[in-house]
Amino acid sequence: MCGRYTLTVDQEALQVALGVQGLVHPRPRYNIAPSQEVPAVIHRASSDTEGGAVGTTLRWGLVPFWADDPSIGHRLINARSETAHEKPSFRNAFRRRRCLIPADGFFEWKKTPGGKRPFWIHMESREPFTFAGLAERWTAAEGEEPLETFAILTADANEFLRPIHDRMPVILSAEDRERWLDPDTPVDDLRRLLGSFSAGPLAAREVSIRVNSPGNDDPGCLEPPGGPADGLPLFDP
Repeated sequence: MCGRYTLTVDQEALQVALGVQGLVHPRPRYNIAPSQEVPAVIHRASSDTEGGAVGTTLRWGLVPFWADDPSIGHRLINARSETAHEKPSFRNAFRRRRCLIPADGFFEWKKTPGGKRPFWIHMESREPFTFAGLAERWTAAEGEEPLETFAILTADANEFLRPIHDRMPVILSAEDRERWLDPDTPVDDLRRLLGSFSAGPLAAREVSIRVNSPGNDDPGCLEPPGGPADGLPLFDP
């Protein structure tokens, strides 16, 4: 499960890090939540003036093209990587409309006797990365503006994350991004890209329960329960 994530780098740094132009990211985001519009990377056919990977904006919560009601997107924020290629809600996007979702951290909640505690997970280097995503285009009626949405793929948690949560978003390594977006990549090859991330060192720390509310989107979401984030050691499973 991935229900919140962060993108705190500025727009220029994000474009440089991913090598993609057109990513619109006007301000740091400390608590991105479902139903919000966020930067994404999609594949544009090379016949266009700017082919290959390009930046766009998508709304979190996938609405299948065949849906009668766009509210279904509230239930489709994540897709299990093991079955997305065959599930009716996701299989069309898996084959035709894959995307990348830029982030520099995500939140998972650890179950404890005292309740769920939020942890912020990020690269030790603090550099941005990309989730594997599925995108869809839904139109209410002919002539109306289409709704562009996405879901984040998840996988079994890797060894580092397992003490916090049993699932994690799929993070694609830099060398796999182009293959994920390529419309000609066979389904079996795509599925092999979706294992738990192990290509770089992750770090995690417990953070404020402010992140529980999507109305809070400020640096305080990354602070520990008892004080400034920089004063707390990283979580060590």
